Amino acid sequence: MAQTETTFENRLLEIFEHLHAHPELSWKETETTAYILRLLQSEGVRTFTFDDCTGLIAEIGTGSPVVAVRADIDALWQQVNGTFQANHSCGHDAHMSIVIGALLKLKDEVTNGTVRFIFQPAEETGTGALKMVDKGIVDDVDYLFGIHLRPIEELPFGKITPSVHHGAVAFLNGKVIGDDAHGARPHQAVNAIEVLSSLSRQLNTICFSPFEPYSAKMTRLEAGGQSLNIIPGSGTFGLDVRAQRNKVLLELQKAVEHKIEQISMLYEVKIDYEWMDFTPAAEVSKDAEAFLKKGIIETVGENGLAEPLITPGSDDFHFYTIKRPHIKAAMMGLGSDLAPGLHHPNMTFDRRIIKIGTDALTASVKYALAEVNSHNEDPQ
Repeated sequence: MAQTETTFENRLLEIFEHLHAHPELSWKETETTAYILRLLQSEGVRTFTFDDCTGLIAEIGTGSPVVAVRADIDALWQQVNGTFQANHSCGHDAHMSIVIGALLKLKDEVTNGTVRFIFQPAEETGTGALKMVDKGIVDDVDYLFGIHLRPIEELPFGKITPSVHHGAVAFLNGKVIGDDAHGARPHQAVNAIEVLSSLSRQLNTICFSPFEPYSAKMTRLEAGGQSLNIIPGSGTFGLDVRAQRNKVLLELQKAVEHKIEQISMLYEVKIDYEWMDFTPAAEVSKDAEAFLKKGIIETVGENGLAEPLITPGSDDFHFYTIKRPHIKAAMMGLGSDLAPGLHHPNMTFDRRIIKIGTDALTASVKYALAEVNSHNEDPQ
């Protein structure tokens, strides 16, 4: 048995190493999709792909209930050791490996109900989950589980939480519109750099209750060119706006818009802006959380169970419950000594969590199927 488990873990690590070495950007996960498709088809698993996007669905079992598991499959575009490239610095390579592992362990064990595995593209753009919702992938889902590696400052290796309470986030792209002027004649133009610097400072004056986690900050500013004797009249900027609750984020967006309008009036300059991607805060089901809790305790014991985790990060996983409120969902957070942090170009983690996460997720799915089936059979 020990040898079998060791062989299985080695296979999971081989899958991980392949996925880690072949990262692909959002909506371009062509080879990733093809690799997972070949692997699962070789195991005799039912699979479904899409004509208009990457990603795939795999299913085992039939009928109700339907328990779904989601893995995000895209990578980030960032500078790694001086070179811009696709890079799995958010742990999606591990997430795929864990979900594949759970599928392989469950594929011959599910006799009552369906387990649907969603290999979802484009989590990093915040649009992949919406695409899956539009395709009806989760319309009949009763329970939905997600997983995510957590940075070491949130969870150390050996600790697993049954729910990650992500915050809400929205991005804004904007532009200051004006005319350039000669550096010797500053009275003839409004300096876009001054405008945007003032806006950045004003964002820091937005105040809500100190009991509400939130932030609004400028994360991109572009103005001017190679000629240092030209005062730039135009410039572009981007904002990252976050709150722990969806309601607070909406209020924060209105406050940001008000600051932009004030700066526009102060400098008598036109500022155009547009809100871009929005990702909602987590809506965690206590029932789904309870199943994950049972699976975690079975795998790592009571000492390995961590409290529900509140984090300012975001994940488009939560669109599933926003768009389909009947779904009971929760995301498992895996402590893996992940450092220096998520999205760091040289992020590393303890690879042992892949097998541990697989076992915890597998056990959680079994608990969900058994519980729902027992209720369905209860004459009361």
